[in-house]
Amino acid sequence: MNLLQKIEAQQVEKLLVNAKLAEFSIGDTVRVNVKVVEGTRERIQAYEGVCIARRNAGLNSAFTVRKISYGEGVERVFPLYSPRIESVERVRRGDVRRAKLYYLRNLRGKAARITEKTDYEQKKSA
Repeated sequence: MNLLQKIEAQQVEKLLVNAKLAEFSIGDTVRVNVKVVEGTRERIQAYEGVCIARRNAGLNSAFTVRKISYGEGVERVFPLYSPRIESVERVRRGDVRRAKLYYLRNLRGKAARITEKTDYEQKKSA
């Protein structure tokens, strides 16, 4: 590991100490709570949708969330270690076979649904 990678790994560890990031993957429905600054006031806005892409690049890691708002598809890219992100919660797990779900952009209605992943172990313990 070279010097830059060591410094980057230290920064990621430092940012993960106070971050509330849930374990999520592609196809999961996530709720991202974002800090929004309006003038002098600051509030938290929730953005809920399907995670269609994830980019693991150390400190530059990001994920893309897609939702349908008033019949129009809206995508937003969030930096994973941004101080603007209050928390990331997984609402439901998706069962997909692709690393990037860009094909959802062309689908409408029921065709754009993602089946929920059900694990026997979770049902057994619950």
